[in-house]
Amino acid sequence: MGIFDLARSRAGTVPALLASLAISACASTSSTSTSTTSSVDALQPTASSSALSGGGTLQVVKDLPPPQNTQNGSEQPLSANDVLEVSVFQVDNLNRTVQVDAGGQISLPLIGTMTAAGKTVRQLEKEIETAYGEKYLQSPDVTIFVKESIGQRITVDGEVNKAGIYPVSSSASLLDAIALAGGFNPVGDAGKVFVYRNVGQNKLVANYNVEEIRAGKNRNPRIYGGDVVVVFASKSKIAMNNLKDALGLASSAARIAVIP
Repeated sequence: MGIFDLARSRAGTVPALLASLAISACASTSSTSTSTTSSVDALQPTASSSALSGGGTLQVVKDLPPPQNTQNGSEQPLSANDVLEVSVFQVDNLNRTVQVDAGGQISLPLIGTMTAAGKTVRQLEKEIETAYGEKYLQSPDVTIFVKESIGQRITVDGEVNKAGIYPVSSSASLLDAIALAGGFNPVGDAGKVFVYRNVGQNKLVANYNVEEIRAGKNRNPRIYGGDVVVVFASKSKIAMNNLKDALGLASSAARIAVIP
């Protein structure tokens, strides 16, 4: 059960929480598609931002940049709880399987503790090679394999058939994310798909029209571990407060199924 479904069950026949996230458009003679387009276009892009309760800001942008420290999107930074296999070529007694702890650290023989979270695999490999090369080995060759990656998970919520937290590959796209969640439910609007991404201390959010992506009119954007995808209902108007509320619900993901 997704967080929007939970809200419905707790609020009875009058889903008060959903009313705040999807305010029905006023009745008019305009078509539904016109109402949908205007309600989204009015929001993006904007230079203004809104403060988040946990710190940082939420800002609407036209298109999301790759996360920081990903070599322009080609690599995913390591995260706490990732499990790494560290191998030192021809020095088997230094090989270890380690888990990044809550503080972002790992511990290795001889060189001790070092920071792993926030770095790419290649960056960490180079740092370990340097540490071993300074005192213990001549021209060490270190290889890291990410055995389990918590950072390679995304949250998909809102008006989809199977809201949840899903593992994704390093080449996952928005269409892949929607497919993992079983597609849109009957009230989900393909034109109101919002993707949230951490960039530094702030969150950026952009609106993507999946119908246009499927038709080849727009590119299929890349999705990265840590992203949150929220689908809003049709006949709804989107404002900054709606986006903040939806992010807060999707981020409190203890009640969303984690899909292995």
